[in-house]
Amino acid sequence: MGSFSIWHWLVVLLIVVLVFGTKKLKNMGSDLGGAVKGFKDGMKDGSAPEAETPPQQVTSAPSATDSNKNTIDVEARNRS
Repeated sequence: MGSFSIWHWLVVLLIVVLVFGTKKLKNMGSDLGGAVKGFKDGMKDGSAPEAETPPQQVTSAPSATDSNKNTIDVEARNRS
C-alpha cells in the first residue's frame, strides 16, 4: 500500500479525460484560473483601506425630546 506510481496516475488521468472530455476540462481550467485571478484582484483592492475614510463614531446620543420630533413610524408610513 505504497504511493501510486506514474502508471496509476496516467490511468486516472485517462479516465477523467474520457468522462469529462477535453473541451469541458479546458473550460473548467479557464474558469478556475479566472476565479483565482478575480480573488487575487479582490484581495489586492481590499488591502488598501487608507484611501477610504472610516465611518464617524457617534459620541453622544440625542435627548429624548429631540428624537421624538424627528422620529417617523415606519409601519404607519407603509400602511398609509
